[in-house]
Amino acid sequence: MIATEDFKVTKTKNSKLASLDLNNIPFGKYFTDHMLEVNHENGEWGQVEIKPYQPITIDPACAALHYGQAIFEGIKAYKNDEGEVFIFRGEDNFRRFNISAKRMEMPEVSEEIFMDGMKQLVKLDEDWIPAKPDHSLYIRPFMFSYDEVIGVKPGTKYKFMIILSPTGPYYSAPMRIYAEEKYVRAVEGGVGFAKNAGNYGAAMHPTAEAKRKGYDQVLWMDAFEHKYVQECGTMNVFFIIGNKAITPGIEEGTILAGVTRDSVIQILKDMGLKVEERRISIDEIIEAYKKRELTEIFGTGTAATISLIKELRYKDFVMTFDTENWKVAPAVKNKMKEIKEGKAEDKYGWMVKV
Repeated sequence: MIATEDFKVTKTKNSKLASLDLNNIPFGKYFTDHMLEVNHENGEWGQVEIKPYQPITIDPACAALHYGQAIFEGIKAYKNDEGEVFIFRGEDNFRRFNISAKRMEMPEVSEEIFMDGMKQLVKLDEDWIPAKPDHSLYIRPFMFSYDEVIGVKPGTKYKFMIILSPTGPYYSAPMRIYAEEKYVRAVEGGVGFAKNAGNYGAAMHPTAEAKRKGYDQVLWMDAFEHKYVQECGTMNVFFIIGNKAITPGIEEGTILAGVTRDSVIQILKDMGLKVEERRISIDEIIEAYKKRELTEIFGTGTAATISLIKELRYKDFVMTFDTENWKVAPAVKNKMKEIKEGKAEDKYGWMVKV
């Protein structure tokens, strides 16, 4: 077991923070002064290092580049009005990271390395957290195999890292979504539930095609009938139909068990809505829209938090929504925001103080 006091910490001599304007920062473009790095070789984790942010050197035969054995997570840290720093549900992301690791035949990361390392790193770079509403510090843990060999087999050497990025709102405006009919994201028995790099690489072409048609993201459908809804681009998706909130279930293993998704389910139930986690077809969605029972559609995710969807297109049928008059999604978004920023009681125990 690796003890926190054994971490090797080297602080930067010249912070980049003074040269960066935190008032207008795009998602994922700028990174803080430090990063965490540790290698796994011969069945053991080595020296954990927190050191100045810098490039890493890999061999051209690096296995992850050729065979995609790579996973990651997305977490956020927030600062309240008193300047205290909290991480939102980091332990849930830690557990999901190791679920992904198991599916991709990679070693599990210990809680000491993942959680304690993350807290130390965030504490070291806490001045990078923008003190503005809807802003946060995005935390990106990731792991990949770096064996210097060409061959389709699980790696024997792995690198686990954490980097940090200050960020503002991900999707600031309501979105236009295109229901994908040709390409698929995941199939039962596949890796849809794992947060592995290949899932996102495979989604880029269909997403680019949707953007060329004027849409922001795709709504993924099932692989067999192209009928049942799965995820919405980089987010889980919710449909408000009558007094119910319906979201695709995770039992088939074709969608990511989102931490934000689970948080939204809790809040929706506390708001008095009935939440159904089940298969939902595009036909059911269209029928509810025609009956004026479908009132809201929104996406949920760590980066996006809550993203309103103002338009959903399936084939030639276009569903439009007046997001200005919505009640549910804005209320959920506000509740999440208040909890994260320390302005509302965290009765769920979601916020972990750094």
